[in-house]
Amino acid sequence: MASEYRYQQLENWLLQGILEQCWRLGERLPSVRTLCQEKGLSKATVQHALQRLEAQGLLEARPKAGYFVTLQPDGVKKPLSRARIEAPRPVSVSDLLLDIMRRSAAFDLLPDLQSGHLPPGIVALNRSIGRSLRRQKGEDYQYYDEPDGVLLLREQLSLHAARRGWIVSPDQLCITSGCQHALFMALMASCERGDVVAVESPGFYGVLQLLEQLDLRVVEVPTSVETGMDIDALEEVLERWKVKACIVSPAFATPGGAMMPLESKQRLLALAERHNLAVIEDDIYADTSLGAAPDPLKALDSDNRVILCSSFSKSLSRDLRLGWVSGARWHDRIQHLKLVTQLASSRYLQQGVAEFIADGGFAAHLRRQRNELRANRDRLIAELHAWPGEVRVSTPQGGLAVWVELPQHVDTLAAYPQGLELGVVITPGPLFSVSGQFANCLRISFAHPWKASRTEALRRLPAVLQS
Repeated sequence: MASEYRYQQLENWLLQGILEQCWRLGERLPSVRTLCQEKGLSKATVQHALQRLEAQGLLEARPKAGYFVTLQPDGVKKPLSRARIEAPRPVSVSDLLLDIMRRSAAFDLLPDLQSGHLPPGIVALNRSIGRSLRRQKGEDYQYYDEPDGVLLLREQLSLHAARRGWIVSPDQLCITSGCQHALFMALMASCERGDVVAVESPGFYGVLQLLEQLDLRVVEVPTSVETGMDIDALEEVLERWKVKACIVSPAFATPGGAMMPLESKQRLLALAERHNLAVIEDDIYADTSLGAAPDPLKALDSDNRVILCSSFSKSLSRDLRLGWVSGARWHDRIQHLKLVTQLASSRYLQQGVAEFIADGGFAAHLRRQRNELRANRDRLIAELHAWPGEVRVSTPQGGLAVWVELPQHVDTLAAYPQGLELGVVITPGPLFSVSGQFANCLRISFAHPWKASRTEALRRLPAVLQS
């Protein structure tokens, strides 16, 4: 009976600390060893108390990391904003996006804050690339890579895809200089000037840039932060206008991190076949999943009309400009466009990355990254819960950012220069639409650890946004 009392006493003490926010959502509790020493308890007693709290959904045990206060989904209010369906229009992207990119602030409130060290996965990647460079022989440096890219890398990507339920041969893949390059070629191959392209709204601003440069018109399809593109709305759009292509991110679409359910994927493909639609799948965030990476839409593509585009920039390194595309019925055209737009990729870089994957370095990196991203996400949402007024936040199971919906009177575009005065760079909601919607929304990334200075910058934002 005494033993029961002691673990219950610890359980109640920890619960009280959680309720009083001694440890906030996403933060780690003291280690088992520390609790044993400070409370004079056995390891078994401490673990039993922690496991009881875990069973209640209040804690999460993370391998080699400890116990963390978990996110309570019922306490998170989801964003309600919904895009309007409007007639297709030309695209004009705000110059504000260029300013954000010049500041290297696409995924950081404080882009000048340096961590001072490289993650183990990036260190291992750099070693693999260095070894590949040192192995160059004779006059290799005088020759271009083949158009499809190094076979060894395409073979590794094929194996990686198979683990996600998509069987693809290496000759169905073409290496690119990133996902944006892959999307660019997919649009060029499947569309002509003046064609209409359906996009998610809110959706990826990089896609809007491409549509503007290619003189394509856009029709925005409403999305949910939980299930992605509204397929009923897409069907309405396809019945009203002639749409040539649809760009969609079924796995953790930016900005809200939505994941499209299987039924919606199946309906999307059925609509694509009925309306002779090219479906361009932006799969760049799939490997940031906080659990098992979902199967791509491409795995269901029996009609050979899904062009899958992806890269390593979100799962590994922004500086690693390597992506890939599987072009379906447009693949030959995309191969030609690769020659026109890039000519060739770096062989030693591809060989180094292929070796990194083959040696298990990429898989190990993704395992570590999942724990880090989950902790970063939970800490961010905990901070946003403390903001004044009604704040609605998406709760993504992957990706690198949350979508924040603030009261209607907030104008995030107007707040941008005021944030800069404080050294903070925000990403306003209207950047994710061509129609000026989502003025009271913004995207906030959890790609970086919440160090004291970054957390302080986040806490200064409400005053800027409410002014």
